[in-house]
Amino acid sequence: MPASTPSTATTGQALILDGITHRYGASVAVDTVTLDIKGGELVALLGPSGCGKTTLLRIIAGFVSQSAGHVIVGGEAIDALPPNRRSVGIVFQNYALFPHMTVADNVGFGLAARGADRATQREEALKTLALVKMDAFAARYPRQLSGGQQQRVALARALAVRPSILLLDEPFAALDKNLRLDMQIEIKRLQRLSGITTILVTHDQEEALSMSDRVAVLSQGRLEQFAAPTEVYDRPETLFVNTFVGTANVLNGTLSAIEGDAAVVKLDSGPSLRTRKPSLPVGAGGRVVICIRPEHLQVTGDQDGIAGVVEMGMPLGATVVHEIRIGDGQAVKVSEPHYGGARVLPAGTPVRLAPRAATAATVFPFH
Repeated sequence: MPASTPSTATTGQALILDGITHRYGASVAVDTVTLDIKGGELVALLGPSGCGKTTLLRIIAGFVSQSAGHVIVGGEAIDALPPNRRSVGIVFQNYALFPHMTVADNVGFGLAARGADRATQREEALKTLALVKMDAFAARYPRQLSGGQQQRVALARALAVRPSILLLDEPFAALDKNLRLDMQIEIKRLQRLSGITTILVTHDQEEALSMSDRVAVLSQGRLEQFAAPTEVYDRPETLFVNTFVGTANVLNGTLSAIEGDAAVVKLDSGPSLRTRKPSLPVGAGGRVVICIRPEHLQVTGDQDGIAGVVEMGMPLGATVVHEIRIGDGQAVKVSEPHYGGARVLPAGTPVRLAPRAATAATVFPFH
């Protein structure tokens, strides 16, 4: 596909990663990843360290040339373009502000690299600083700013060049919890206001699920699932997604039968459970694993439930969490809302557990 200069529009550009593969010698960092990102969408690349998310970000920015595949912005391939011609703004994890430059000069740096005169640099820098509420600090140096203020300046620098794509590389990692939440809200507000297509790299599940329109979950360079946050959490397509995003109890068993959209699985610990139909092919008699999130389990008086003994109970504000040892020796976590009347059960209390609904239990082939 021939490379050409992307469209001159500054916001809302669609981004397509078409079969992106990247190798470092014999090691595959990104393995045939394809993503179709809508204009104005905020997409999170979520995964553990080494899964390829930062490499993908650097490929989009033009800092790394992929081994195969194409980066397409606004319908036009940009593979042959250098970083300064890609209309991409990036906020690094360490902000990467120039210590010898004032805030205004830092923000105007990208404009200077694109040939803007000094007056235009100053005017646009002050406009963008006002957008992030930092115009009063234009004459200061980075060392005179707090971490949150430095992040705002880094964001202003990325926005000043009016990019088609905004890339955020773990932008909240250096902030404390309260400031992190404030900045997440602020960046979400600015992204909605500007309409810029935004890619957020993070290993923080809550951050990805709360901020993004869709989440791309990566593992070992491969795309595991690309869907809305609620879909990723409630209907994970792979065992990795189910165990990486949120918390899940993983139980081994044997598939007894498939009945329409449901299945019956006999657990190794004894009882049979009615579950969601496996999304991947597995026949009756096949070994499977069941994933049930702690909030989808409940303590019940049903004698057909999973038998266990309470090992520990912990009140955690709005929830009560119990760790329960079941028949095969495995520890299972159960989370119940405190307002629902849940109380901490003493250690040694015998209990029975059951899913709140058949659709709460997800089944995958055993590997």
